[in-house]
Amino acid sequence: MKSIVILVSGRGSNMEAIVRADIPGARIAAVISNRPDAAGLSFAAARGIHTVALDHKAFADRAAFDAALAEAIDAFEPDLVVLAGFMRVLTDDFVRRYDGRLLNIHPSLLPSFPGLHTHRRALEAGVRLHGATVHFVTPTLDCGPIVLQAAVSVRPGDDEAALAARVLEQEHRIYPQAVRWFVDGRLRLDAAGRVMVDGGEFSAPAAVVPAIDEVMS
Repeated sequence: MKSIVILVSGRGSNMEAIVRADIPGARIAAVISNRPDAAGLSFAAARGIHTVALDHKAFADRAAFDAALAEAIDAFEPDLVVLAGFMRVLTDDFVRRYDGRLLNIHPSLLPSFPGLHTHRRALEAGVRLHGATVHFVTPTLDCGPIVLQAAVSVRPGDDEAALAARVLEQEHRIYPQAVRWFVDGRLRLDAAGRVMVDGGEFSAPAAVVPAIDEVMS
């Protein structure tokens, strides 16, 4: 049984997707938030998952918060730490502490559009494909080794909300899949820091692309 700690800052819809996936061999040990009023904490508590609220505003600086966060995480002895809408830039020391077992999902096809406001920037750039990326976290923001990607078409008339909604649907598909690979022992980083997925129908990094009729619609 693999123990998983999930970090959220709000609703945590990707956390919900992972919990609802009921991945064999996985135990969601805790959901932790930097915001005590995060809706994701209520969702987790209602399902009997341990929750921790650790208000980042109560700490003198980022390093102090990250130290307390690491202590809270380590109390659950996780095999994997999952960022699911956790809206904090983590210190290098924190990231290195969980090297090879810290996953994030980003709402773009990395390396395009790292950082914030990805859907707006995609529309402004005029791209025809947008999407989401699951990746291992490294000290450089949104630049870690890519595990899995899903693409959606950018349609005429799309605004940020419409595009974001379609991307979020794909996030809910691929994040549980990546976690499942890790739990199954299939997902790993090789000696060169490259993502490997052993066995099965995928090799990594793998792109899950929508059907051609969606792309061409």
